[in-house]
Amino acid sequence: MGRSGQSNDYLDRAEDFVLGIAVIFPGQGAQAPALGAPWVDSPAWDLVGRAEKACDEPLEQLLLSAPAEDLARTREAQLVVFLASLLAWETARDGLEAEGIVAFAGHSLGQITALVAAGALPFEDGVRLAARRARATQDAADARPGRLAALLGATLEQAEDACTAAPDGCWVANENAPGQVVIGGTPEGLEAGTARAREIGIRKVIALNVGGAFHTPLMAAAVDALYPDLTSAPFVDTTRPVLSNPDAGAYTDAAGWPARLTDQLVRPVRWAATMTTLTGLGATTFVEVGPGTTLTGLAKRGAPDVALRNLATPSDITPPNSNRSDSSREVS
Repeated sequence: MGRSGQSNDYLDRAEDFVLGIAVIFPGQGAQAPALGAPWVDSPAWDLVGRAEKACDEPLEQLLLSAPAEDLARTREAQLVVFLASLLAWETARDGLEAEGIVAFAGHSLGQITALVAAGALPFEDGVRLAARRARATQDAADARPGRLAALLGATLEQAEDACTAAPDGCWVANENAPGQVVIGGTPEGLEAGTARAREIGIRKVIALNVGGAFHTPLMAAAVDALYPDLTSAPFVDTTRPVLSNPDAGAYTDAAGWPARLTDQLVRPVRWAATMTTLTGLGATTFVEVGPGTTLTGLAKRGAPDVALRNLATPSDITPPNSNRSDSSREVS
């Protein structure tokens, strides 16, 4: 039973599924200047105009000309990754559908991208929610400053041990893959946590260049700010499951997403468990749709027997069979 109270029967019926593709979407950190440039002449570029109308602001320059220092800001970074990912999805969708998609998942912000791709949320509502989420998390980070650090070679138990050095100021934020756990907290709490990590033998501690302690209790203000948007968003049931970051469960129901996305703001992203769930559902290939290769990189550790592909630019995408009857569909 999931936290939303919905039965997670997809995990109990994995043997019923045909082997196929898991579509996965990146989160903040995959941003880079000019991610939109390869897509300007693509039919998918119409999504940018739709996003601008939905948000009532210009967004094209973020994808084409914004410098790296602007994209380092949380709101801009998240919008760029969200839009670049959906540009790739719009172009790749028919081909991936033809191969057989068993589930969708996204890391952090990528969870909203996954919901749009799966049809759980209309595109315009998704881009508004992504923009509102980015603003809420940035405001929460400004109000309660924090940082993140990756513990390479650490187990989850070691990361939890490290956080005991500052129980009110340091928490596990991401369990990304075997040997990679991220902790976050206040500047003082994270300093104590990383010092403890070194004491217990963690071989490498890397400070992450992000704007806050995301997926920790320091994001509580974002919950209050975003909850009205989540409860009013027009989620619908899906035919294929979308995985939830806080519990790695697979869900097709609409009703539980406001609670799951609220939990996601202040609880760890369980990406290692997400990969296990995806393979349990029959995924034999992970396709990372959008910029970067972070998630396929994690899969090399967390799902070593799965085939991996990255679709980030038009040249990565093989056009679907021109005879497919659904080739004219757009992101809804």
